[in-house]
Amino acid sequence: MGKDYVYTPDFGGVPRALRSTSKERGKERTVLIAGGAGFIGSNLSRRLIARGDRVICLDNLETGRSENIAALLPHPRFAFVLHDVVTPFRVNGPIDQIYNLACPASPPKYQRDPLHTFKTSIFGGLNLLALAREKGARILQSSTSEVYGDPDCPLQSEDYRGLVNTVGPRSCYDEGKRAAETLFYETNRQHGIDVRIARIFNTYGPRMDPGDGRVVSNFVVQALSGAPITIYGEGLQTRSFCYIDDMLDGLMALMDADEHLATINDPVNLGNPGEFTMIELAQLVLQMTGSKSALTYRDLPVDDPRQRRPDISRAGRLLDWAPKISLAEGLVPTIAYFSAELAQMQGLATARRAGEAVS
Repeated sequence: MGKDYVYTPDFGGVPRALRSTSKERGKERTVLIAGGAGFIGSNLSRRLIARGDRVICLDNLETGRSENIAALLPHPRFAFVLHDVVTPFRVNGPIDQIYNLACPASPPKYQRDPLHTFKTSIFGGLNLLALAREKGARILQSSTSEVYGDPDCPLQSEDYRGLVNTVGPRSCYDEGKRAAETLFYETNRQHGIDVRIARIFNTYGPRMDPGDGRVVSNFVVQALSGAPITIYGEGLQTRSFCYIDDMLDGLMALMDADEHLATINDPVNLGNPGEFTMIELAQLVLQMTGSKSALTYRDLPVDDPRQRRPDISRAGRLLDWAPKISLAEGLVPTIAYFSAELAQMQGLATARRAGEAVS
């Protein structure tokens, strides 16, 4: 698979000689987040730094955004490493926890290079598991509700084995994530590495990419821009939407849970059981933005799931976790974020046109 790249993280430009040793760190943890410049990863970085951890953000910026971490770069407990997890690498120094969030998660982006998407789940997972084994670190795999495919049950529990197409346009992501779960499961069994597997359901909130291609970002951006809101099929397919703060609570609770808890290494659903059709989501976005955008209908994409609703009883038992923020509540800061993003993009476009006119 090629040469190993070796990185020595530079935390906020602090010379290595001035950094604390593992004995001096006390309860301070060093956490590596693969995919740390993405939507969830950049929000998680802020949360971990706020509680006193050091964060190594590893990202190839294929779908992660430098804007998401720009304000963190000078922070003394943050280090950025530009790297693709598909390629083997090493990190000097201690690492206590690893979050694997590395993989495009929206259909337009993971279908752009399906082979690389699949490799990110498999080779990336192997490389991060090797790092966890070397460092004695606990590692969390961000799996997905897509492992359930197009379910034939109204409520998806972790025991449901899914209805997934192995040779469809979504297979590179769905099957990649399913295979990654197997990698983590077998590594735990054979080598005793402490693994955690989070099956993440649709998550939304600030720091989503306006051009991400997922339904919340699509609807809000279209509504704010006055563009038609795109509904696929009849709009009766359902999704369950979890606000980013609730998701971070769940991910951190799963990572930090006692390793002696029964089934803690098994998959755990994290999501909000509130279920909405695409029509209902569109109507709510229109109401909250005051937009006059019309609805436009297109053919349903191949293998688009008809339903998503998580059974989160396992997360409740193991982690005492449940989401607290309703869709309407979470859309308030989300809409404000996208409004500011669009205004900034418009300002940059205007400045660029003015510059071109002068030249």
